[in-house]
Amino acid sequence: AVVSTQSTGGFKALGLEYFFTVGADEVRAWTIQKHTKAPQAAGKIHSDMERGFIKAEVYKYEDIVEHKSEAAVKAAGRYRMEGKNYEVQDGDILMIKFNVTDAKKK
Repeated sequence: AVVSTQSTGGFKALGLEYFFTVGADEVRAWTIQKHTKAPQAAGKIHSDMERGFIKAEVYKYEDIVEHKSEAAVKAAGRYRMEGKNYEVQDGDILMIKFNVTDAKKK
């Protein structure tokens, strides 16, 4: 417990936060600096996601714990769309929408 508390304290002292991505069979935690905008957070997953960022569908970890499912989070009005200027918050769960097209060949 002491090591966990020290790790969390050190993480916060460095200005770091987590956001999560959720798939059918996987949950991943990603580390970002505090005040990171959504496109740059998406870039932690893959550079194409930052380059082609459209929007992020967002809800909080606490919301999924309370409501038990993504559908229930949506029904409770806690699921929202955020754009390029959104600062990702510690504990956010993100679904990144992006589109990357190849440059047209001449």
